[in-house]
Amino acid sequence: MALDELKAAVPDFAKDLKLNLGSVIGNSELPQQQLWGTVLACAIASRSPRVLRELEPEAKANLSAEAYAAAKSAAAIMAMNNVFYRTRHLLSDPEYGNLRAGLRMNVIGKPGVEKVDFELWSLAVSAINGCGQCLDSHEQVLRKAGVDRETIQEAVRIASVIQAVGVTLDAEAVLAE
Repeated sequence: MALDELKAAVPDFAKDLKLNLGSVIGNSELPQQQLWGTVLACAIASRSPRVLRELEPEAKANLSAEAYAAAKSAAAIMAMNNVFYRTRHLLSDPEYGNLRAGLRMNVIGKPGVEKVDFELWSLAVSAINGCGQCLDSHEQVLRKAGVDRETIQEAVRIASVIQAVGVTLDAEAVLAE
């Protein structure tokens, strides 16, 4: 199992990450599609080749072809949206918020899976990318759809652990050179 290999690669000084990786994926109460879509989208968003290589095969095995493509789409569209909306939010001139975005985002309207799943994956990627405006937007859509805070937090926990494992393993790879 690639998850076990990934956990084994985490150095002793980051034992908490190893334990958390096992628990947020292995003990998650999310339905399989939500779990593995979150894992895949976050592995992509982590920008860690090692994390993506290790987690992608298991995600692909646990997702339908449509869900697999949708999780990748969530990571892709949020890579763009998180930069755009975070920048508009951070600029001191509020007039940027009144300008038309002018960016295509069709996948958000037709993701190929249940909207709730796509929104959850988008929220998790937004957590990694640090876009507060996107986090608020996706959280509000999820809450209006009846998703509880525990489910939302579960996705954020997965995102935070995958990101931390990626940072740690990539740093160790550089230091070993």
